[in-house]
Amino acid sequence: MKQEALENIQPLSKDDFISDQMVKWCPGCGDHAILAAVSKVFPKLGKRKEDFCVISGIGCSSRFPYYVNTYGIHGIHGRALPIASGVKIANPNLSVWVTTGDGDAMAIGGNHFIHTMRRNLDINIVLFNNRIYGLTKGQYSPTTPMGDVTKTSPQGTIERPFNPGELVMGAQGTFFARGIDTNPKMMTELMLEAGNHKGTSLVEILQNCVIYNNGAHRMITAKDTKDDYQLHLKQGEPMIFGKEGNKGIRLNGIDLEVVTIGENGITENDLLVHNAHNANPSLHLMLARMMPPEFPVALGVIRAVKEGVYESLLEKQIEQAQDQSGMKSVDDLLFSGNTWDI
Repeated sequence: MKQEALENIQPLSKDDFISDQMVKWCPGCGDHAILAAVSKVFPKLGKRKEDFCVISGIGCSSRFPYYVNTYGIHGIHGRALPIASGVKIANPNLSVWVTTGDGDAMAIGGNHFIHTMRRNLDINIVLFNNRIYGLTKGQYSPTTPMGDVTKTSPQGTIERPFNPGELVMGAQGTFFARGIDTNPKMMTELMLEAGNHKGTSLVEILQNCVIYNNGAHRMITAKDTKDDYQLHLKQGEPMIFGKEGNKGIRLNGIDLEVVTIGENGITENDLLVHNAHNANPSLHLMLARMMPPEFPVALGVIRAVKEGVYESLLEKQIEQAQDQSGMKSVDDLLFSGNTWDI
């Protein structure tokens, strides 16, 4: 967008993005907090209201386009990302946001997910991960922990779950962050960073389904355990956590380990310092894989690197092809070669 156009953008507020539609999520659902965070982020991105588009598939999370006062598309199951890709390529100036669930994105939409990540279009994905199919009443999803009893695994699921962060790293993703629905301030900060990232961003929100999987993230969010199971990553700072602020993460050989500062000569200098901008995804992958009870969950921006953006590369490719072609219009094509009049 040209500079003079940016200067003419009227300041927006949270109220500008509040829809007149009734929000039909269960009382206590984490989705309400995510909606509140998004409505705070949009006014801060320097876009006109008409330059936002929210796209979804199917699921509780996918009701989102109705609940924000922007342009939106409620797509079909698992197909939000191809729709979003087409929207972004057709109008690169749009701020395109996809809201999806662990089932919608990781199961029927799984193939679209990995290819969107590797293409690196400048779109933003907010993944609501409650580790269950909520809208369709409690079947296990691709992120349900192994052994969990659900409507479709009465003896416990025997499938190993996906970790969204692992998929992002494996598909050469450029931005991955993780937050929790009990921390609206963190969600707002992460989504703002995602919105300003040039490339595909994925913000995974550990979200609670109070009806079909209540307490799925209890160890991470409960008052008596959260300090010992949340690692808040900050760029350029050592990885410290714990109720007493005396635990940390260090690299021992090729593995991560939890250590206590002050024991066995351990100091802050022994701890890993977070660098989300490292092009090598190895450590980012290890951080994304950390899970209780052995490790805390890594929260914050885990990976944020610069790479070529798909729609920009595509536009350059089209311009080059047009410059090199002797045909500048359909008429040039129709009247080329041997022609005759009848």
